Formats: sequence, structure tokens, C-alpha cells
Amino acid sequence: MKIGLLPLYIKLYDDVAPDVRPRMETFYEKIARAVESRGTEAVRAPFCRLRAEFKDAVRRFEEEKADAIVTLHIAYSPSLECIEALTDTTLPVVVLDTTETLAFTNEQSEDEIMYNHGIHGVMDLCSMLTRYGKPYAIAAGFWETSDVVDRALGFVKAAVAAKAVRGAKVGLIGESFAGMGDFRVPYGELYERFGIRVDEPSAERMRGYMAALTEEEIGAEIESNRAAYDFAGEIIEDEYREAVRSCLATRKFVKDDGLTAFTANFLKTGPSGTGITSTPFLESCKAMQNGIGYAGEGDVLTAAFCGALLQGWAESTFCEIFCPDWKNGLIFLSHMGEVNYRIAATKPCVTRAGRKYGSDDVNPYAGYTRMKGGKGVYVNISRAKDDYRLTCAACEMMDYESDNFPGSMRGWMKPAGKTVPAFLEALSTAGATHHSVFVYGASVEQIAYFGRLLRLETVTV
Repeated sequence: MKIGLLPLYIKLYDDVAPDVRPRMETFYEKIARAVESRGTEAVRAPFCRLRAEFKDAVRRFEEEKADAIVTLHIAYSPSLECIEALTDTTLPVVVLDTTETLAFTNEQSEDEIMYNHGIHGVMDLCSMLTRYGKPYAIAAGFWETSDVVDRALGFVKAAVAAKAVRGAKVGLIGESFAGMGDFRVPYGELYERFGIRVDEPSAERMRGYMAALTEEEIGAEIESNRAAYDFAGEIIEDEYREAVRSCLATRKFVKDDGLTAFTANFLKTGPSGTGITSTPFLESCKAMQNGIGYAGEGDVLTAAFCGALLQGWAESTFCEIFCPDWKNGLIFLSHMGEVNYRIAATKPCVTRAGRKYGSDDVNPYAGYTRMKGGKGVYVNISRAKDDYRLTCAACEMMDYESDNFPGSMRGWMKPAGKTVPAFLEALSTAGATHHSVFVYGASVEQIAYFGRLLRLETVTV
């Protein structure tokens, strides 16, 4: 990621107290280095005091292709000097509300006021951003002893994800599952609302990818799988080979068309339906592991948002609520054979999936694993009556040493602050679809900012 770190200052202080500036510049550099220590590039700018200086700084951030502007009030700075530059740009704004000094008690030196009063400049700016309708996020706290820098950069991740939605291109392998209405939306509307494009390959094209695969490619993929995964149960060589070929053909389609996500309908799998012979469960897992979104059953909508969220949070995965554990206050998440292997708690175990679904497909293979423990956000995108709706909830995936589900993708999720009945009621009251994305490491506030950037109604459960 890359941010433009914008230092807000006031010309008055340069006129009446120029000796203050050197210490403040040192503080600015400390913040820039704190950002860079977390693996994010910080584009620096001179202290900005006047309209022209703010416009020059923002222009530079745009030229450097920053993902967002992070503001830092070095002192009070009149909002009318910066508001035009910040509202005219398409770059998202994140306000980092911090000061140089941790403790400001009755025993503090009065001279320290000059170095630690930028907070009322923050309030001035945020009031004006609200008045102008510019979405922004704010993280407040002491930079050296709290998580404020991490939270601010989490909002930048949300900005990266929101931008990725607008450039999404989703491959649809087989039409949407017949009768599933919750995620089905007009593709033209997706493009008009978000810029999401849908790419539907013909069966002939996918058959062409299958036919063009070389023995070397197939053999290399089989060897790679053997090194990366465990294997269990009966592995029928001809079937497994078709699973590998179908995964490779899918990967070539994704690469050739520059897709950010794909979805596959297992009922349409087969040479006559989609052109591939086996549902590409293994490839869906590897794709998410490599930042390509996925959703099952021809769900273009969730796949697009999964791919976008992966750009901000690499540990995001497609998921579906399957079974409630009423007794222990948990929810079992699963799906047929798809999960992001980045969040695997166990080494994936490849096995015969157990049944075929298409008219002329072969039995698919999947690499099953358990989702690791960790806090995150359950995220759902749905179509409400007038527009799209984002529903999100803070949750925690449970950590286990073992389970009795070796032939399933599985994870047990605990909603934060709600019972399972209340959580499920709230999800369905909001109109959430049955396909969602679990985002490890994100906060509800960050996902809500993602929603604001996309002008989405956002419901927090």
C-alpha cells in the first residue's frame, strides 16, 4: 500500500514562532517511519498551510498513485485552506488524530501546548468534510503506545478494497444456480452501479484450454499438489487428472482475461455445459490464496466483493452459514470445497469429493481444511429494494486442535456481542444473502468505511 501523508499546519506559527517548526518536522518524520515500519509506503509532503500548498501536495499524491491521503494535524490548521483540495480529489481521506506527547497533566509544561493541540484542527476538518459529503475515516490515539497507526492503515486497506470493486471483472463459468434468487442481480446494473464486468466464457473456449494443456503442465501441477497437500481415501487417477486439468484451464481463463474473481456452477460442469470436466474446487482455494475472489454457484456479486476485499485483506474467504450450534453459541461455516488456503488451520487434505453433479462431468476433488482461529468481520453484500446493502458483523473464528469433519470445509464462528438467535435474526432482517465473506483482521469500522466509499447503505449487526 501507499499513502500520501499530509501534514497540516498554519502560516501564523511560521510568522510568530518559527522556532517551533524543527521539532514538529521531526514528529512528522517519526509518524512517516511508523507507517513504513508496517510495510506501507509513505509519500511525504512539505508542511501545508495555504490553499495552494494543499493543492500541490494532493496533486503529488495523485501523481504518485497513493491509495489514500492520511492527514496529520501538526497543529491547528484552518479547514478552509485544505477543504477544496481534499474534496476535489478522488483519493479517500483517513484522519490520523494523534499528538507528539503521551501525558498532558496538570504538571505538564505550558510550553507543550504549542506542540500538542492539533486535535481541534481535526474537529474543524472533520466537520467540513461532513458538510461537503466527503467520506472519511478517523483513528485517534497516541501513536507510540496504541494501535492507532494500525487502525488508520486498516482504513487505507478499506480504501484499496473499495477501489478494487470499481475495477472488478468476474468470470462466470456456467450460469447462476437455477432458483437461487438472493445473489442474482442484472449484470448491466452491476456495471452501472459499480463498474463490475461479467465475463462468460463459452464451453468451446474452455474446451480449448483443456485440449491445449501439455503433459508437462499437468505433471507439474500434480507434483505441486503432492508437495503442498495431504491425500486421503481413494484417489482414482483418471478422475483426479481431470480435476487438475479443469483447474489449470480455469486458471488460464482467469489469467488471460485479467479477472479479479470467478464463480463456477457445479451443476453445469461438464464438456457440454461449461467445457471443463470437473468442478474446480482446488483452483478456487488457490485463487483466493493468490488474491482472486471466488463465490459458489454462479454468484457474481459476492465473487466481485470477495476479490475486492482480498486486495485489502489477503486473509479473506468466501463462506456460507450452514448449521447453528444453539447450545454453545456458535455458527458452523462451510461450503462444498472452497476456502482461502491462507486461513487454513490444517494442511489441506485432497480427497474424492464423493459425488458428481453435472450431466457429463467427472467426480470432483477438493482439498479440505479447517479455518483457523482469529477475529474478523463477517461481510455480506445484497440487493435491497432501492440499492445495494452492505451488512457486517464483528465475529471470531474458533480455534480447535481437532474435529470430526475431515471431508468438509469447516469453521466455527462466534458472533461478538450477540447470541446466535439474535445474530441470525439480524442478518435476515437486513436481507443478507446466504453467501458471504469472512475478513480476518478487519474491524467493523473499517468495513463500514469501505461501504461509505462505495455509497452503500451499511448495516452493522
